[in-house]
Amino acid sequence: MTPEQLKADLEGCYVTIPTPFADTEDFPVNEEALRSYVRFLTGSGLTRDYATFLAGGAAGDFSTMTFDERMRVAEIVLDEVNGQVPVAVGAQTTSTLELKRLAKRASELGASFIQVSCPYYFTHTEADFEEFILAAAEAAPDIGIIVYNTFWTSQGVSFDMVERLAKIPSVVGLKWATPRTDAMEFEDVTSHFSDRFTVIDNNLFFAYSATPAMGARAFEVHNCNFWPEWGIKLIDEVKAGNYAEISRMLVKEAMPFYKLWVDIEQNYTSGDGYLDKLCMELVGLPSSRCRPPTRDIRETYRDATLAMLREIGAPRLPA
Repeated sequence: MTPEQLKADLEGCYVTIPTPFADTEDFPVNEEALRSYVRFLTGSGLTRDYATFLAGGAAGDFSTMTFDERMRVAEIVLDEVNGQVPVAVGAQTTSTLELKRLAKRASELGASFIQVSCPYYFTHTEADFEEFILAAAEAAPDIGIIVYNTFWTSQGVSFDMVERLAKIPSVVGLKWATPRTDAMEFEDVTSHFSDRFTVIDNNLFFAYSATPAMGARAFEVHNCNFWPEWGIKLIDEVKAGNYAEISRMLVKEAMPFYKLWVDIEQNYTSGDGYLDKLCMELVGLPSSRCRPPTRDIRETYRDATLAMLREIGAPRLPA
């Protein structure tokens, strides 16, 4: 597939699929529950016209899984979508050698993309990160690379670094988040590079980033995991240029989810995917906790989560 085709395939909702685990001592991956998740998403309309699925990203507990588990999760998601949806595989790692293995295996499995962030723990330089990306591109030249700016865990990606990434043909996506400063880093990069990359808005600026002046064409949306129709409506409104309705959706239907997420992270546990999983359980899907050290939120936050889902009008809730 050409870079232009990959960029087009990446447009829409970027849906990070949580990885369910069995509630037993070692928390093995619950493969049948994962298949149920994917069937729920595709059966509710999240196909390639509206979405890309991320297998084994942060909400998919990549940091608690072995290489083999990560690849098995990717294999299951790819098998279930059966070509209906483009699939990205989470390839965050602290090791260039492992990144090359992840890229090669994702390509062999038939994934369209890998998602890569600057290695964490050590404060690597941008030159380190450039070599890291180049290693992935050389290891699997046919797979699209999505660069994710996880500035909160590692070296942030500067405007100059984005310019250098633009010279690597297989880097087709920029999952873009920045701290909020007067320099307007989010807007600067998005407006300058939306023709070169498919920019995935990870800052929840949908009503703004989707405007022609900014040009973002993909959006990280956790609501899709329990309310796929919400993401479908979002993309339809983006295509229609109905920015007032997109703003309403964000404030009335997305913001309560993210506010509850922040409350849990500040007061109970940290990680990713735990609130998605609880919401999915409440709409009738099989679910689980995240692997430790993220603690199980289900009993502590069940009532608050159910109240939030009712507030935003999520479908499929118990009477």
